[in-house]
Parts: sequence; C-alpha cells; structure tokens
Amino acid sequence: MPEVIFPGPEGRLEGRYHPQKEKDAPIAIVLHPHPQFGGTMNNKVVYNLHYAFYNMGFTVLRFNFRGVGRSQGEYDQGVGELSDAASALDYLQSMNQNAKHCWVAGFSFGAWIGMQLLMRRPEITGFVSVAPPANMYDFSFLAPCPASGLIINGTNDRVAPPKDTEALVAKLHEQKGITITHEQIEGADHFFKDEEAHMKPMLDTVTAYVKRRLTENSR
Repeated sequence: MPEVIFPGPEGRLEGRYHPQKEKDAPIAIVLHPHPQFGGTMNNKVVYNLHYAFYNMGFTVLRFNFRGVGRSQGEYDQGVGELSDAASALDYLQSMNQNAKHCWVAGFSFGAWIGMQLLMRRPEITGFVSVAPPANMYDFSFLAPCPASGLIINGTNDRVAPPKDTEALVAKLHEQKGITITHEQIEGADHFFKDEEAHMKPMLDTVTAYVKRRLTENSR
C-alpha cells in the first residue's frame, strides 16, 4: 500500500493511500482514535475499515493526525485534527476528481471528527461512525445532520457506553430527510477485540450497509 505524505495545516501528514483502477471510483477517508491514547492509522479497527472500503471498490485514504507517527504538529483538542481531516479530504479529492460518492468513516475520537467534517463538507454522501464517544464529546453540532449514515457500537463498550450512543441516535432520528441506521454488536467492547465474535460482524455490518447505500443512490 503506497505511503503518502501530503500537506496539512501544521506541516506534513502521513497517510496510506489505496487507489482503484476506475477513475470514477467512490472515495473514503478513515479517521483514527484519540492520539493521546495510542490512536494511530494502524489501529486494528481503522486498518480493517480501510480494507473493507477498498474491497467494496472505494479509493481509500487513512492518515495520522498531527503529532502521530510521521505527521507534523501536535495534538490540538480536536480543532486541529478536524483541519487535518479536511486537508486529507482535499488531497483525496484532488487525486480523484471524478468520484461520484464521498464517504467518511471514523472510529471513536475519529467518529467525532468525521461527523464534524460531515457538517462542513456537503459533498460527503455517507458516513460510518464506529463507537462514537457520545459520553465524552458534544455531538449537538449535528443539527441538522446533512447525510445519512451508520452508527455502530458494541453492547459491552465501557469507553463509550451504549446508553449515550442510543441517546445520540434518538436525537438524530428526529431529523427529517436523512436516515440514521444504528447497529449494535452483541458483547463487543470498544475495540471489537474478539476477531470472530465482534470485529468480523462489525465489518460485515458496515459492508452490507455501504453496499446497500451505493445501490440506492439516496442521501
């Protein structure tokens, strides 16, 4: 997988870029968990989401937020990380100007950043938020949420408790014109540690959802 370095707001950002042969393939960026708690683009959930999108025919980019790996800069409370994500999307779009669909996927802290990016970029047609930490961060900016998407979490998540995720989903369900799909993986913890019992069902759920959305062409 090609390593890429692209310009971010605070210097270089390090990523992994996986293009398709088709010029009009859909594009996706995948955002990693909290930089101060060991989150990197090689996190297992992020890595697996990257390949799930690639295997569905997406051109995919995942990258390290500022101050992680070879990315320059330092942690910026989510503000700078949102700018990093916007730069990553700019870079991905500049290489794929004919893409018909643009998706953002994020895990944990990355889900929070991804949903903020959604608010700023009307070209994003769908999102996947894995274990969004609705207990730690304010998601009230999603008013209204501009695109339909999938929120998925484990029922045994102690980092981002299911009740907070359910409250977030309930709020989003009140909005018109979009559909928020919520799936829970029975027994899974925050990191979907059990490969067979939790990680695989999570990825299968994501794949089924995204494939369905691509055939429906709905927002």
